[in-house]
Amino acid sequence: MRPASTGPAVSPGIELWFDFASSDSHLSIMRIEAEAMKHQLPVIWRPFLLGPVLQSPGQRTSPSVPQRRKGEYRWKDMARQCRELASRWRLPGRFPRSAPLALQVAMLGAEQRWIGAYCRRVARLNVALACDLEDPALVEQLLSELWLPAQQIIAEAQSETNRQALQAQTETARALGLPGAPSFIVDGARFCGNDRLDEALAYGAERRLASARHAR
Repeated sequence: MRPASTGPAVSPGIELWFDFASSDSHLSIMRIEAEAMKHQLPVIWRPFLLGPVLQSPGQRTSPSVPQRRKGEYRWKDMARQCRELASRWRLPGRFPRSAPLALQVAMLGAEQRWIGAYCRRVARLNVALACDLEDPALVEQLLSELWLPAQQIIAEAQSETNRQALQAQTETARALGLPGAPSFIVDGARFCGNDRLDEALAYGAERRLASARHAR
């Protein structure tokens, strides 16, 4: 497992800090690999628990929940952005929805070749079908559809070692001062929100070209 950022990134990749409980994270998950490929930037997946990070300054839940008008706008905007991604969207029956097992699997598979496909499947089920991501049977089904050893992966994902790794990454997110999810780190620069993904990618492309010129 690659160490999480404590300063300027060594690689020219883009780190995606995400939690499946964040609706904005799903929007970035669905498009980041395709967009990063255009800029020749690898994606570094950084799952973390958003709840403990939000609670640290006293915020108990998503700001869209207690503020009714903001919440109504948020769901309309979510539907619009999903249409732009040619994705279905369904109003969740409960928000925010935790997805501990799905996130534990993402932590375990963060450096595996299947991580992007897995996360996109989780994202589609969440935003398109409003599925209960806490259901272990659903996570097992997702892994099986990717022709992966689902039961073995789930067992390893629920191990104490992997749980502690996810907790440690969450503490790193807190130490970095990440204000929410998704957040992006590119060569030490931080960007927050799905609407900042393109800016983060453009910055990464600039840094990659600068590094290439410097190496000559």
